Formats: sequence, C-alpha cells, structure tokens
Amino acid sequence: MTMQGANQTIMQKMHILKSQTISSSVSKVECYICGKGIDEGHSITAKTLPNGIVLFCDVHYPLQ
Repeated sequence: MTMQGANQTIMQKMHILKSQTISSSVSKVECYICGKGIDEGHSITAKTLPNGIVLFCDVHYPLQ
C-alpha cells in the first residue's frame, strides 16, 4: 500500500492457520500537537501515555 503524497510503502505478509475473519484499519499518521506527518517530511514516534498511545513528530519529540 502506498500512501498518497508520500514515497513510503507498507508491506504485510500474513499466514492464517485457521479459517477466521480478520479486520484491520488504517488512519493518517500525524503529530498529536501540530498535525504534521510523514507527508511533510517529519518522522513520527509513538509514545504510550496513561491515556493511550500518542504520536509525535520529530520537532515535538526529538530523538537524541
């Protein structure tokens, strides 16, 4: 799957051993604070907080 406006690709390989229904969903990856994402050239980091998982761009959660 290629995201519109980005040159990143996500590939997934699944092996199903039993017959079962599998559902999945996707949402835009963007910073919780500023709303910018990979389509603007930022890297995104997920951080688990007490109220759930939050995504931050490299400006708001710089990796050192």
